Amino acid sequence: MAIDTGEQDPAVRALRELMAVLDTCLTELGGARARAEKLLEERQAGRTWLDIVTAESRPLVVEQISSVMAALASAGGAWRREQAHALAAEQVSINRIAAMFGVTRQRISALLRERARART
Repeated sequence: MAIDTGEQDPAVRALRELMAVLDTCLTELGGARARAEKLLEERQAGRTWLDIVTAESRPLVVEQISSVMAALASAGGAWRREQAHALAAEQVSINRIAAMFGVTRQRISALLRERARART
């Protein structure tokens, strides 16, 4: 069987997109971590949470974290769907894919259906 390792492989595209999102998230989380340190310093200096949060510039640390989580969920979900489809295309059973992913066979079936719906 010929293996498609190029950009036309949807799983490769999804993995590259996930890697880009991971890079962005790492940068954003680094910034959030630095800002969290500043918040901690302000709190340890005796400021109230209301004063600290009111003075914090946007996006707030909690907003940054929510944004990162949403980006990871989206890119991670796309990668999982494409990876499940790629494995199924290689004749790997749904039961085996489920075991590899640590989910039920019903979840894998749903992933494969989601991927098919996303393509239409």
